[in-house]
Amino acid sequence: MKHSLTPLLTAGLLSVATVACAQDPNLHIYLCFGQSNMEGYPGIPEEEKGPIDPRLQVLASTDFPELGRLKGNWYPATPPLSRPSAGLSPADYFGRAMVAALPAGIRVGVVNVAVGGCKIELFDTATESAYIATAPEWMQPALAAYGGSPYQRLVEMGRLAQRSGVIKGILLHQGESNTGETDWPAKVKTVYANLLRDLGLDAAAVPLLAGEVVPADQDGECASMNAIIATLPTAIPTAHVVSSAGCPCHPDRLHFTPAGYRELGARYAATMLPLLAQRNASATRPSAAQPDPLLK
Repeated sequence: MKHSLTPLLTAGLLSVATVACAQDPNLHIYLCFGQSNMEGYPGIPEEEKGPIDPRLQVLASTDFPELGRLKGNWYPATPPLSRPSAGLSPADYFGRAMVAALPAGIRVGVVNVAVGGCKIELFDTATESAYIATAPEWMQPALAAYGGSPYQRLVEMGRLAQRSGVIKGILLHQGESNTGETDWPAKVKTVYANLLRDLGLDAAAVPLLAGEVVPADQDGECASMNAIIATLPTAIPTAHVVSSAGCPCHPDRLHFTPAGYRELGARYAATMLPLLAQRNASATRPSAAQPDPLLK
């Protein structure tokens, strides 16, 4: 007796095939999240507003009425990348440095969801609700822009981005609001693991890049946090720390200047490019399946 697929199963298989075919392996996607330095400190120099290489795109994670951007659509990645009120951020010059270094056929897509002043607890599904319930009034507009849940918006945009390309890495800049908390790396590990699970990603193929806060050589207000950030690879084998040494900051000693963001963003790219090369090299060599580093 011959068996046939049910219409529902057939439709499901066709849907999966359609999504798989729609993905462009030459569109490299990077998820960016954190607090105000990833959001982008307000103030965008005129020379940064364009034009930029059209190979660098941003998936709008909120509506940008002034720029004619709608949430969930791709646009040329002129700043701001996170929200309309934000400014230049490391994500800008990370993307610019990546497209400048990669072959002409590769495009880079950035998704940026960040909330100024937030603790890492905002991005942990287990602590998010309690954190939002006591969030200060000045944080409410940012939370509202992300539908009340920045983490879920990041996942939503990540899934949408996966219809177009392939997620290659996750960029984090956060820690100022958790200064002195030695359990911060464990908290970041939870958020990273949740993102990998919710987006169906493999840690070995999607590293986490975490930038240092304003450093001691700039008299950074939270510079002591960099010693804790330095321990992140101990908690997460696929994490890499991006140095902020020498990156200039504003007088508040919390936020980088545009020059600081340019340098820090370029350093994120300098960290990511060798990881891409290693991944590409390993993909060409047959090898036994390796366990997920987060499960060790």
